[in-house]
Amino acid sequence: MDLTPENKAHIDGLNHYELLNRIRFAPSGDPWMQGETGAYWIQRRGELRDKDPGQAVADSKSLSW
Repeated sequence: MDLTPENKAHIDGLNHYELLNRIRFAPSGDPWMQGETGAYWIQRRGELRDKDPGQAVADSKSLSW
């Protein structure tokens, strides 16, 4: 999926838990996880993970992984 300003704004509005949840449980072929949008989704989650590693661990445990 192309990364439009609307898609970027949506992704930027999500917290780490929401980003991680979608990464882990999105169905195969989910357009949000493909192309430029998917790459930005992964990048944004990484930024939030690195900003607060403790929260990232808590989110991961909360998702049962």
